[in-house]
Amino acid sequence: MTWRIGIDIGGTFTDVALVEAETGRFHLAKLPTTKADFGQAVVDGVRQALATGAVAPEAVTLLAHATTVVTNALLEEKGAPTALVATRGFRDVLELRRSSRADLYDLFQDGPSVLVPRRWRFEITERIGADGTVVTPLAEDELPGLIAAIRAAGVRTVAVSCLFSFLDDRHERRIGAALRAALPDVSVFLSCEVLPEIREFERASTTAVCAYVGPILASYLARLGQATKALGLPDLHVMASSGGVVDVPEVLRMPALAVESGPAAGVVAAAVAGRQLGLSDLISFDMGGTTAKASLIAGGEVAVTAEFEVGGAGSAKRWLHGTGHPVRVPVIDLAEVSAGGGSIAGIDAGGSLKVGPHSAGAEPGPACYMRGGTAATVTDANVVLGLLDRTALLDGSLPIDAEASRRAVIAAVGERLGLSAEDAASRILDVVNANMAEALRIVSIERGHDPRGFALIAFGGAGPVHAAALAEALAIPEVVVPPAPGAFSALGLVATDLKRDYARTLYADLGTLDPARAEAVWAAMAEQGEAMLAEAGIPPERRSLRRQADVRYRRQAYELTVDVPDGTVTRATLEAVAEAFHARHRQTYGHANPDEPVQLVTLRLAAIGALPGLTLAQHGDAARARLSQRDVWFGGVRHPATPVHWRDGLPPGSEVHGPAVIEAMDSTTVVPPGWTARVDERGYLRLRRSGETPR
Repeated sequence: MTWRIGIDIGGTFTDVALVEAETGRFHLAKLPTTKADFGQAVVDGVRQALATGAVAPEAVTLLAHATTVVTNALLEEKGAPTALVATRGFRDVLELRRSSRADLYDLFQDGPSVLVPRRWRFEITERIGADGTVVTPLAEDELPGLIAAIRAAGVRTVAVSCLFSFLDDRHERRIGAALRAALPDVSVFLSCEVLPEIREFERASTTAVCAYVGPILASYLARLGQATKALGLPDLHVMASSGGVVDVPEVLRMPALAVESGPAAGVVAAAVAGRQLGLSDLISFDMGGTTAKASLIAGGEVAVTAEFEVGGAGSAKRWLHGTGHPVRVPVIDLAEVSAGGGSIAGIDAGGSLKVGPHSAGAEPGPACYMRGGTAATVTDANVVLGLLDRTALLDGSLPIDAEASRRAVIAAVGERLGLSAEDAASRILDVVNANMAEALRIVSIERGHDPRGFALIAFGGAGPVHAAALAEALAIPEVVVPPAPGAFSALGLVATDLKRDYARTLYADLGTLDPARAEAVWAAMAEQGEAMLAEAGIPPERRSLRRQADVRYRRQAYELTVDVPDGTVTRATLEAVAEAFHARHRQTYGHANPDEPVQLVTLRLAAIGALPGLTLAQHGDAARARLSQRDVWFGGVRHPATPVHWRDGLPPGSEVHGPAVIEAMDSTTVVPPGWTARVDERGYLRLRRSGETPR
């Protein structure tokens, strides 16, 4: 038997999933995240999972990891000292940014910090024109002075982004070659290698992000790789933000690929689960200790976007540009809110109840964890209401102090609003559920989809606790709770494929474009993709290429991405792209104009190395059944002696009628009054309002 290991580091817990590839049988380890050294919890979790499954390290064929190192370095501004080299006159492109603002009417808002201070931004004489011609030749005599200045600055990494280098990269590559030869200990990232696309600010920003986090990511992955190698495990792979794993050399060439590493793994797992269940339309909902993430899967396809900013509200609301650092790489389209089990509740200066954005995290954690935390969190509210066990979680390995939760909730909210502990806890849940419902609306209603035609697949340590309440808010007819929901993202890491995305700008009207030009660009990217897959050891029969294009109406400023048919590019291919764009525009904005000329902006290609399929299943056994009772509050109403079931003891075909609670080692599922949970043949929990016909 062969095994795969997935590792997901969250803000509160680190999850390790050891999965048998042939049967889908798995063993889990869930440990508090070790903030001082993320790798410590990883190594301890891997050892624990291997010991539990009695699996030898040499039986593991895939080791995949989702990391928050890139995002944390940007959010905490703890990247490497970085220099920027730009065309003369354009050294301040990162500071000038776009004119977008998060709040048009706030005259005192601060813009995002600039990753490269002005003293480390350098210029060189050269200029490529907008048509790709050389306007000003590269001043070779300036290179020695540039190298000396960068050496004197003492930076660890350099980003090079010259004007229009995506049309002609000779100047940029010459600068890069000179820097790499003279400064071998300094990492050099070229925009023509990182992002050969139109828009100078986004290209410079993405290149600067890669340079800023590259050394940090390299150091982290080197340490982790050494630790896992010492355990006898295979080479490490990293989850990319577009939903696929890449090997370490590839992610170090393009560190921005790992920006949304962890959340992407959960959405991939949700799509795999949907295919197994025959559900092509899903809304994934991942609630952990710090944040809650939502994403849409329509027709079995995960929504992907290249409009993404790290470090601001733009990651939660796509239209709020100008709040972070743009990263123009394909990212699974997520709406993220600061609402997790560790989100702190309190009363603001205006007397209103707020939940988040601050989180108690893993250290000190919620008050009930008995690690020094005193703030009232969402987890504490759930403990007060009986939705979570008042004595222990993680099958007893995490003791709970229910009285500490009660004291925290009363002190933070109850005394301020004149409420009992239970009423205060109910108000906390009302607020956090409203915040999370907004994320679900963003990815569904505001993308032109009716949530009533979707199922909600809920995972993360806290997702199944809140899922039914959110489904009620959006009239979603069904909630699916997969196997091991608390470690579902870790399972997604071993259920995905190897994947790398490429892009190149080709600016032309579709109606007059010579199909051979597009064919040549895609062929060049295909050659890169095939080389990457071959280097990763993927045999030819498991390689595939997927083409897409960014297109827009001629007078528009932004594009939509559509799929491109396989085969040689012909006039019919380009016409199919135009038709797909009209349909996508109509779905997104409610209208389309088939008579308007369609403009091609960027060609994209995904190189995919298919890994053997994986079946996710969990089979309960009536012999392991546990049944207890406790008082639980739903909507402020006490339900005495509410049944509490143990999920591993519910065999296929079992039905649990609400109000009820279903507990497991890694997560708790809440079945409110008026709902029924059924265990299907694969061990998935399917929740529906009582009396409704299952899908």
